[in-house]
Amino acid sequence: MPRRGENIYKRKDGRWEGRCLKQDGKYRYFYARTYKGVKEKMKNYKETRESGKEKRYGGAKDVCSLFESWLEDASLRVKPSTYESYYRCMDKYVIPFFKQDKSQKLTEESVLCFVKAMREQPGLADSSRKKNLTIFKIALKEILKGTPEGFSIIEQVKIPKPDDKEVMVFSLKEQRLIEQTALHSKDKRAAGIILCFYTGIRLGELCSLKWGDIDMEAGTLSIGRTVSRIKDFEEGKSKTALLVGAPKSRKSLRKIPLPEFLLKLFKECGFSHANPDHYIFSQGDSPIDPRCFQKLYKKLLKEAHVQDRKFHAIRHTFATRALEMGVDVKTISELLGHSSVSITLNVYSHSLMEQKKLPLKNLMTCII
Repeated sequence: MPRRGENIYKRKDGRWEGRCLKQDGKYRYFYARTYKGVKEKMKNYKETRESGKEKRYGGAKDVCSLFESWLEDASLRVKPSTYESYYRCMDKYVIPFFKQDKSQKLTEESVLCFVKAMREQPGLADSSRKKNLTIFKIALKEILKGTPEGFSIIEQVKIPKPDDKEVMVFSLKEQRLIEQTALHSKDKRAAGIILCFYTGIRLGELCSLKWGDIDMEAGTLSIGRTVSRIKDFEEGKSKTALLVGAPKSRKSLRKIPLPEFLLKLFKECGFSHANPDHYIFSQGDSPIDPRCFQKLYKKLLKEAHVQDRKFHAIRHTFATRALEMGVDVKTISELLGHSSVSITLNVYSHSLMEQKKLPLKNLMTCII
């Protein structure tokens, strides 16, 4: 329950959430790791609004100031991990470009020049280009909202469509080799790698698991939080910090059925006498760093003599195995925690096409 007269709540993921009613009748949300943090953000917002500066973008002298003001505004209302992405994009690409360009105003020409520069940026992965242009477009929409020239300027930002690349997955043989290596590992945390192969959970979700998330009677695993290492923007703090927060989207809050052998494995790992509030893979009050699991994963691949791939390949492997077994796409989407089925269809389009070809191949064999 919120304190009297306040719209501040403690979320299930441990974070605090506050909300203020805007002049348009909609709510603005604020997030922080503490009650005090949310209250401070809400106080700053109210003071800014009351002083008639809610639309801070209008008072900016140049383009760089516009983006800096937008970034400051975003810090009050988005998740820390989201803000870090915004900050990196603005600080490394957007603001330096417009500072060099010395533009005093956002125009179709200046925006188009930035888009071209981003697409020609050397050493930048296609996914990073897409991400930066998406963030740039989000900023433009908020900065230029309500302006007559806004639409035509925003239209200059065309987000590149991802190539229809085949997702990297482990073959069934490779999966078996990794599982056997993990089972015989002296490091008990290796059980987490096996868990990912049969649930498709993300690395951050794996690191945030507590013993209380496992329901032995129902045979399910609850996903309600994630762990990420992000830049710490507070003065006097270390460069990065571990953050336990909400999963990627609302659909990521889910329950996943566990195979019998995994339930047995957790019982052998000491489930019966474990503290339900303790993190599974750190055995304490603090979660394990995702980088530690990355190192363990790389070590297992090397011991299993399996070609190196990103940790996310385990998630792709789970989805591909499920498709091979005939599980429908909607169910797979829910198990993966995708925000929509269309994401699942887009990511695994190649695997889906392969599954469609199998009946045709069998049919052709019968006819011949």
